[in-house]
Amino acid sequence: MLLVWLLAAVMMTLGWQWQRRRANAGIVDVLWAAGVGGSAVLLAITGSGTPWTRLLLAVLGGLWGSRLAVHLWRRVRGEPEDGRYRNLRAHWHGSQGKFFAFFQLQAVLIVLFALPFAAVACNPHLPGMWLPAAVAIWLLGVIGETVADAQLARFRHNPANKGRTCREGLWRYSRHPNYFFEWLHWFAYLCLAVGSPIAWLAWAGPLVMYVFLRWISGVPYTEAQALRSRGDDYRDYQRSTSMLIPWFPKRTQR
Repeated sequence: MLLVWLLAAVMMTLGWQWQRRRANAGIVDVLWAAGVGGSAVLLAITGSGTPWTRLLLAVLGGLWGSRLAVHLWRRVRGEPEDGRYRNLRAHWHGSQGKFFAFFQLQAVLIVLFALPFAAVACNPHLPGMWLPAAVAIWLLGVIGETVADAQLARFRHNPANKGRTCREGLWRYSRHPNYFFEWLHWFAYLCLAVGSPIAWLAWAGPLVMYVFLRWISGVPYTEAQALRSRGDDYRDYQRSTSMLIPWFPKRTQR
């Protein structure tokens, strides 16, 4: 875990320098996804658990992190700085010291989200019936998040939708379906950790992710930016659509 943190700290330092030159802090999200996915592979290689469980950990964690990092990189490379980070830049008056601390905090969070992988990597047993459950949950989570990301990207790339809120596909049933499926995917590692002497650490994934998405860096920041950019249209969306867990929309009077 110390090695995970050291590598993450170096990576985030390089990322901080990249955003300093380009004034685009969105790279931090790309590096976070790559770092967490990479930690799954690293811990699988260095772990002491059964080889098949560690192999599955490397494949599932590595593929999840790679897909998310590539998706985020396409946005960072092709679009202006995300409104959330522009707001932070204005609030901090461009302070690079605060941005450096922010990037290093993400390195610490990579270690925190690597805890479930550590639990799986030292599991001395194949988790039996929990193994297909883990794969099924992982597939549902990653496919659902991929579909939600693609639906939003398609909506955003249509100039006619500028200033409007996406209500298409999965976005009709949840204001943040990408976050929901991201959260769901972490339960896969709970299943893979069954039988591990530190299986309880696997709960760090879904529990910490839910706290961050619901109250810290996910929903609050995203919705604050949406209200700034889309105003009443997004307020109506908030009234009619479930925040996180997909559900049928309510009827509202506009």
